[in-house]
Amino acid sequence: MGDTGMPKKFSTDLTDYSVQHSEKTGPYADNLDVDAIIVGAGFAVPSWLPIQAGIFMLKTLRDRGYNVVVFEAGNDLGGTWRWNCYPGAGVDSEVPEYEFSWPEVWKTWNWSSNYPTYEDLRAYFDHVDKILGIKKDCAFNTVVVGGKFDTQQGKWTIRTEDGRVSQAKNLVLGTGFRTPNLAVPMRRRRLTAADQDARKRAYDELFRYRETCYGGFHYDWIERNTFDDTAAEREAVYERAWREGGFRYWVGLYKDNLIDPDANKESYRFWAKKTRARVGDPAKRELLAPKEMPHFFGVKRPCLESDYYEQFNRENFHLVDVKNNPIERFTKKGIMLKDGTHHEFDVVAVATGFILTTLPTVMTQLGLESITGEKLADQWRDGAKTYLGTTVSGYPNMFHLYGPQGPTLLSNGPSTVEVQGRWIADMMDKMSRGGIRYVNPRPEAADAYKKKIVELNDRTLFPTTRSTYMGGSIPGKVYEPVCWAGGIPAYKQEIRAALDRMDGFEVVKGWVCVL
Repeated sequence: MGDTGMPKKFSTDLTDYSVQHSEKTGPYADNLDVDAIIVGAGFAVPSWLPIQAGIFMLKTLRDRGYNVVVFEAGNDLGGTWRWNCYPGAGVDSEVPEYEFSWPEVWKTWNWSSNYPTYEDLRAYFDHVDKILGIKKDCAFNTVVVGGKFDTQQGKWTIRTEDGRVSQAKNLVLGTGFRTPNLAVPMRRRRLTAADQDARKRAYDELFRYRETCYGGFHYDWIERNTFDDTAAEREAVYERAWREGGFRYWVGLYKDNLIDPDANKESYRFWAKKTRARVGDPAKRELLAPKEMPHFFGVKRPCLESDYYEQFNRENFHLVDVKNNPIERFTKKGIMLKDGTHHEFDVVAVATGFILTTLPTVMTQLGLESITGEKLADQWRDGAKTYLGTTVSGYPNMFHLYGPQGPTLLSNGPSTVEVQGRWIADMMDKMSRGGIRYVNPRPEAADAYKKKIVELNDRTLFPTTRSTYMGGSIPGKVYEPVCWAGGIPAYKQEIRAALDRMDGFEVVKGWVCVL
């Protein structure tokens, strides 16, 4: 058939990306039987982390001798950085924070700037594949639609949209955002090869250091409270973080900034002073940087910007307050607001965000079924429940990265992925050495872990605002903390202690002969 003239349908469901594969060997073979199937092959973001998580797990498990394949819905490596290619798209973590810690990769790679664009990241993943041969073990345009664990065999059976059926002892999910928010300076700068070569001498130490910091960046909270300093000293601290840029003005301030309301107001006061000075029109200034803060600073992940606020000073730039006058509907010519005002446009850019840790997540869209016959989507309808942010009770030998109840959105993605990924690999090693058929988190352990998630969150200011950290701002979403708020070092200690003692797990050894 020729072109019908009909507009191409937007791909709105995972299954829209599935295709029938002519290739029937390697990762595309039917009836695969492997040590592990990894779902997702990207870095961190909405498909954000799939590729980062998938690639990290693939290499880590391959290096330990496991037979592993990746099922990826997209048509190439890169996760969100293949899907999102609008002008200016890029990452909000600096390098080398936002890259793999493998020397064979970083020693042969240089970035164009400290905050990579999507073009940089696409090229980076191509480089990773060139060095490590990732794609040979990946099945692209492959969408998982069902999965169940057989406790007798000790294996997962995984079904894909194109009709293939595969088996694996372990299933690893790397399947992994927001309303207009307060923004802080990015401070993007060009990087020369000479700059990076000099710094690479410290890379090994930097990759270790990022896992000792709350957010997995190369900076951490100042180890004193806001009002331990004088007003002049506080101003100097804020000014330095502001000048250096990035998330330093979020998770590099005083240690009580996300805990003490009065301390938080001080950081907002400085932010508002700096930002208001950049907006000329008084009405726009009050909408963009109001004197009275709209929510506590940092309880929504800040956006990073370069000259965002200056754009509102242009004569052809108008600002509409849709919070107090919401969008009623789209019309043939533009947008109608609730008060009846109609705005005509040639083009409307819809930037409504992503779903990552809020429910439903991609994890609930894979048709996964527990050993008692319940669907994960049904079990999590009233809220997610994991054990350690890496496992789910009733789903033996299933692990997930950068998802609900891990550090996730309160962290630099690669830092969390590598902490969780090594833990998963170590668990698989422990099972292999110990003749363990499967491990299954106990329901009471998951209950206790969720209680801890809530308790950690309640010590902070996060519960004061509907945000991604609290399940999202969409009406009907479950209002609950979705991230571990205790920071990466404490999280790493928590999951390591559980692994060492196998606390909270039902451990089943031995094998059953199935005839």
